[in-house]
Amino acid sequence: MTTRLNPYISFKDNAREAMEFYKDVFGGTLTVNTFGEFGAAGTPDADKVMHATLENDQGLALMGADTPSGMDYSPGNNISISLSGDDTDLLRGYWEKLSAGGTVAVALEAQMWGDIFGMCVDRFGIPWMVNIAGPQA
Repeated sequence: MTTRLNPYISFKDNAREAMEFYKDVFGGTLTVNTFGEFGAAGTPDADKVMHATLENDQGLALMGADTPSGMDYSPGNNISISLSGDDTDLLRGYWEKLSAGGTVAVALEAQMWGDIFGMCVDRFGIPWMVNIAGPQA
């Protein structure tokens, strides 16, 4: 199996909603397991997401979970997720969906290094960077 790097995002009681949103953005297959399914039935965390995995045919993988009761939660200040490649239509589509309802910090436009680049924070407080490779010299 190939080693891969993928983001893992902690949420506060809305992991299922967030992961379903990202499934709508990226497509693919979403697998969700709750704490209750792994021995925490009858606890306040039973219905919270213990682990969710989203994988699509383009090779993207995203994992997430709800923060269990009693653990500290600090949204968005310790993670940025970068999407990069040369498929302009695909990456622009991701950008449109991620930035909708969020905050755009840098508009998705041509940059001095020759690529199209943008930065936004989605409606769940997660920072995203999208880089579309420019023509190679």
